[in-house]
Amino acid sequence: MSKALAKESHAAGQREDCEGGSRRRSWGLLVTAGVGGTLVALYAVVTPFVTPALRKVCLPFIPATSTQIQNVLKMLENRSGSLVDIGSGDGRIVIAAAKRGFKAVGYELNPWLVWYSRYRAWRDGVHQNTKFYISDLWKVSFSHYTNVVVFGVPQMMPQLEKKLEEELQCNARIIACRFPFPCWIPDHTAGEGIDTVWAYDLKHRRGCETKSLEITPETES
Repeated sequence: MSKALAKESHAAGQREDCEGGSRRRSWGLLVTAGVGGTLVALYAVVTPFVTPALRKVCLPFIPATSTQIQNVLKMLENRSGSLVDIGSGDGRIVIAAAKRGFKAVGYELNPWLVWYSRYRAWRDGVHQNTKFYISDLWKVSFSHYTNVVVFGVPQMMPQLEKKLEEELQCNARIIACRFPFPCWIPDHTAGEGIDTVWAYDLKHRRGCETKSLEITPETES
């Protein structure tokens, strides 16, 4: 009798050990899956913000202040045509311009910021007048825009200055925020400190007005 009880007790102990081991393995798998899922999600969120810093020219996301936006809008007074924001971030410049009647477009490398910009434009009721693209500014032609807003960094401004001068039409106005272009002399300036914006009319860079004055209509003899 005692031997039978001992066997039953031993078998019950083995079952408990097996069940305990199975529960530990299950918890281990759950913890591993949870940690793995968290790391994947963190990678997906962080990568779009970190990747620009690995490029030759880093263009970090620094939201425009309300004063900067007002200064940009001041430089757009009495202007018309299409508008592009290079490095549009969370879309606040594009959305503000759309509310003033511009057909506005933003180019941004960070997909999370682009999706958020589209949501903000929809929320503010200007999604029909705005577009946001996930794209590298160096791979885009800005030739069909008459108003260009740039939130750049000093390292990129010389190269961007050359690109815009080659691509834009004479009636274009370029508005630089935080950092001016190195060679161009601004036609208008607004604000001070980090809120300063500089406006450049390309017709003055190319002498378009002088050329137009030199052309006289032919007269019939």
